[in-house]
Amino acid sequence: MSQEQQENLVQWVYAAQNPEELSERYDQWAATYEDDLDRDFGWYGPLHAVNAALKHIPKDARILDAGAGTGLVGMLLDENGYDEIIGIDMSRGMLEQAARKEVYDELHRMVMGEPLDFESDAFDAVMSVGVLTVSHAPVESLDELVRVTKPGGHIIYTLRPDLYAEGGFKEKQEALAEAGQWKLAEVSDPLQILPKGEPDVYHQVWVHEVTG
Repeated sequence: MSQEQQENLVQWVYAAQNPEELSERYDQWAATYEDDLDRDFGWYGPLHAVNAALKHIPKDARILDAGAGTGLVGMLLDENGYDEIIGIDMSRGMLEQAARKEVYDELHRMVMGEPLDFESDAFDAVMSVGVLTVSHAPVESLDELVRVTKPGGHIIYTLRPDLYAEGGFKEKQEALAEAGQWKLAEVSDPLQILPKGEPDVYHQVWVHEVTG
C-alpha cells in the first residue's frame, strides 16, 4: 500500500457524513484494521495513552475504553496488569475484533455523543484514544465521560491541537473546569502518533481528574 493509498483510507473514514456511515466504514475496515495500522500506518495512540494511564490509574480500577475499536487499548491495559475493562464502540465489526482479544469484561455497542447506558460514577477511569477527532465523537462526548467517572477518577484521551483550538474542545474543557467537574492533571507535548497515515498531523494526550 502506497503512502497515498494510506492517506486516502484515513480520509475515507474521516469523510463519513453521519454516525451511521462512520459505523459502516469501520465495519468494513475492521478485519484488516490492525494489520493496516501496524504495517502501513504506524499507530502509537494506544501506547502513549496507556503510558499516561500507568501514571494516573491504579491497577484495580474499573476502566471504560470509550471507542474501543479492535481492542488495542484494552490489550495494552491488560498486558500492564489492569483486569477490569469495559469497552464500547459504535461499530459491531470493531467490537467483534475486540472480543477476540478476551481482555474485556463487557463490550457494548454505544455511540459517543449520545447518552451512554451506564449509571453515573460507574467507572474509576475512562480511556478514549483516536475517538475525539474529525467526524467522530463530538465535543459533547466529554460531558458523558465526566458523568460516568467517579470523583477522583481520571479521563485520558487523545486530541489534535487544531481541534482543541478550533473545534470547541478548549471551550468545553474550560467550562467543565469552571463548573468544578474536572481539573487538568497532565497534557503531553504534541506527538506524531499516526506518522504514515497522517504524517503532518499531531496529537496530544490529555489527562483530567474528575472532581465533582
